[in-house]
Amino acid sequence: MRNSGVELRTRKAQLGRVLASRAAIDQARGMVMALAPCSSDRAWDLLVDVSSQHCNTKLRDVAAALVATMTDEALPEPIQRELRRALRRLHEADPR
Repeated sequence: MRNSGVELRTRKAQLGRVLASRAAIDQARGMVMALAPCSSDRAWDLLVDVSSQHCNTKLRDVAAALVATMTDEALPEPIQRELRRALRRLHEADPR
């Protein structure tokens, strides 16, 4: 029976991390939508592209770094560079 308590605490901690990651991803998605401007789906695709295809960084980490810029933290240079490139590609594909 003691294992079930440990498992429950472990699952609760995991759920807390997932929810925190999801909140940061949603906030970052909104930031991209404001920067681009673009749809929610396009913002998601852009973040995934920047994180996995170009920075080899987890999406949640890219999102957290982007959200942290709202509190005057600098965006790491590799993420900044790839985000700029991704936004440029988005604008070139869909000029308004």
